[in-house]
Order: sequence, then structure tokens, then C-alpha cells
Amino acid sequence: MQTFVAAAVQIQSGPDKAANVAQAGARITEAARQGAQLVALPEVFAWRGPHARERLEAEPVPGPTTDAMAALARRLQIHLVAGSLLETRPGGSDQLPFNTTTLFGPDGSLLALYRKIHLFDVDLPGRVTVRESALRTPGSEVVSVKTALGRIGLAVCYDLRFPELFRRLADAGTEIIVIPSAFTRPTGQAHWEPLLRARAIENQAFVIAPNQYGAGALGFHDYGNSLVIDPWGAVLGRGPDDEAAVIRATLDGELLERVRRELPSLMHRRLA
Repeated sequence: MQTFVAAAVQIQSGPDKAANVAQAGARITEAARQGAQLVALPEVFAWRGPHARERLEAEPVPGPTTDAMAALARRLQIHLVAGSLLETRPGGSDQLPFNTTTLFGPDGSLLALYRKIHLFDVDLPGRVTVRESALRTPGSEVVSVKTALGRIGLAVCYDLRFPELFRRLADAGTEIIVIPSAFTRPTGQAHWEPLLRARAIENQAFVIAPNQYGAGALGFHDYGNSLVIDPWGAVLGRGPDDEAAVIRATLDGELLERVRRELPSLMHRRLA
């Protein structure tokens, strides 16, 4: 892979889609002007609001929001991971949408589309209760794509807890894993950084994890603390707890090659 600058964009999204897309666009532009060649947004960056409106707010891909992201990637000449949005399924608003991440190239072309496989169902009494499976349809395909920067693999938020997905990405030759997230504060304080560093170390890949922050529209806080981590597990960049930010870091292709050469654990596997 190349050596280049990447950026994780940390924002807080709400029920005003136009405002969310404008906010994301401003931060993407800021990151590109600071030299980032790969920029990543958090999960559900385009719209977060009442559960009853989710199917109505879902869009096709391509659609208005992804068209805007493609145009931005083309104008800024960057690779752009457009966080995730609610993607309409065939059959329209009668079907539960996918939670879908898209990757665009510097020419605005859609390079990859990943639908979140693992849906977040959790009940932490007095802190957070979520039933994502009641609102969305799980995807089924592991996605890793070769780009001019390196091979990029995609995952979303709760996927982080399932190491078999990341091993599949490693088997595909993935060098950079991007994990758009809306990780909650209670689970984030306990598990966010340890899990992200583990995924980077065990798969010997860079990890870029842009996260939502602050009190969300659904009544619980997101953790912030967006991270960029290298294949040795070192944190290259960290976002704040409770404010918007662009977290930039240089991803060193020679470092990745050296880690894989000097500690070739991916070649030492004995179990499938």
C-alpha cells in the first residue's frame, strides 16, 4: 500500500438530513484541505431520528445522499468512505432498510458497498436499550476492495465485536479497515479502544474508526473518541469525547510491510 494521510470525521447527526449532509461535507472538505487522501464518516451520518421514520428516510443507492458524496469525492479528488446511511430495499418503504456503507474513488465512482452484517441488540438497564434488528435488515457479504491507496475493507460499528469478519477481511488481503460507528458511551468506555486495537493487531492492518459523539436523537450518548490505529496497535490519532473533529494521521505503507514481515502471524495460523 501507499503511504498517505487519512482522516476520520467525528460529528453528531440528527433528524435534519440536509443539515447533516452539509455538516459532513464541511468536515470532509476540511480534511481534504489538510492533505487527507482517504476520509471516512461515521455510521448513520446522513440521518438519525425517530424509529417510526426510518423506513421513510431510507434512500436507494445511488440516491440523493450518495450522489452528493460521490460529487464531493470527485471535486476534492479523494477516496471517501461515506459512513453509513439507511438504504432502501427492493419493495420500498414496506421493507426494513439496510445500514449501508459506501466507498467512492477520486473520480466519484462507487468502488464498494457494504451492508452491516451484525445488528446491535443490547439492553443495559438504565443506560441503553437498542433493537437494531427490529428496524433494519442485515447484510451478508464481506467487502474488501483494491484501491490506488491500498486494499480497503469495510465494517460498521457492532461488527467490531465479531473477529471472524475481520479475519475474512485479512484473508482477502485487506490493509486498511474502515469501521464507521455510532458506538454508545457505556459500551465505548469499556470496549471501544481495546476492540479496535485488537482488530488492528491480530489482522496486521490499519484501522480507521470514525464515531458519532454526544447526546443523540434516540436518548443515549455516543462515545466520540474516533481512532486511527496502526498495524502494531499504536494509536495514531484520537478524537475528543464530546465535540466534532477531524482526526488525521499518516498511514505508513512501509510500516505495514515491516510488521507483516517481522511478525508474520497471519502466515502462522493453524486453525481456519
